Amino acid sequence: MPWENAPSHICRGGDVRALAFCCPPIKPCPVLHALEDINITPQEYMAIKDEFGKNTRLGEGRGTCFGSLVWCCKSSKPCPLRDSVMRNISMEEDEYLTLKKQLSDKIVNTKKEDKTKENIELLSKTFDVSKEIAIEVLQNSNNDLKTALKLIKIRKLESGE
Repeated sequence: MPWENAPSHICRGGDVRALAFCCPPIKPCPVLHALEDINITPQEYMAIKDEFGKNTRLGEGRGTCFGSLVWCCKSSKPCPLRDSVMRNISMEEDEYLTLKKQLSDKIVNTKKEDKTKENIELLSKTFDVSKEIAIEVLQNSNNDLKTALKLIKIRKLESGE
């Protein structure tokens, strides 16, 4: 299986990687909380999935609930609509899960990169430090902004600034 550690569905307590298996956020559900966790809006999430569907075979699937395999759940969950479409287009489970893994990576990494850039800029301007120092501090804090703020304050105190 190409995605051996694939997470449980979000609605079953899975982590944000499982957003690749979720429906559009059209009602209050755990998807909205997962999107907040990675700092992307429902509109951005839907655009990412739609774009991915246009560029891969996950865009196929008119017979599914939302008209595309991009919105379908994990293959371990029984679904006659998804399975029928997959059979009709000769898509094996390995291909499906490989594409879902790629989609997951794209969703999860979309805002993290942007947020890191924003955090670097914020730290640099707020504390009047170089971008190199801001990057170093963020890396040392695993991109946790609160910890990075504390580390910069400590550096400034130690240097007498």
